[in-house]
Amino acid sequence: MSLYAVRYDYSDQSAARDEHRPAHRAFLGSLATDGVLKLSGPLAGEPGGALIVLEAGDAAAVRTLLLDDPFQQQGLVEHVDVREWSPVLGTRLP
Repeated sequence: MSLYAVRYDYSDQSAARDEHRPAHRAFLGSLATDGVLKLSGPLAGEPGGALIVLEAGDAAAVRTLLLDDPFQQQGLVEHVDVREWSPVLGTRLP
């Protein structure tokens, strides 16, 4: 298993993001409970976005997994960038 850094670029539909944020966070919370999601949080800027760090077998598995995110299902994510990430310094993730 490898770590993957995922960048979401959000649409400018802030009202729709507000509406679907509880379901989005519940989805990410379930990934955290399962040990798949390691870190997640918003990035500053307009229209904004997020950085999500996941553990998975490959980038295709990450992309498939994230298709179940309510933000993606509602068309609130305009771009998804998935990159394998190999941290060398800092606190080791479980």
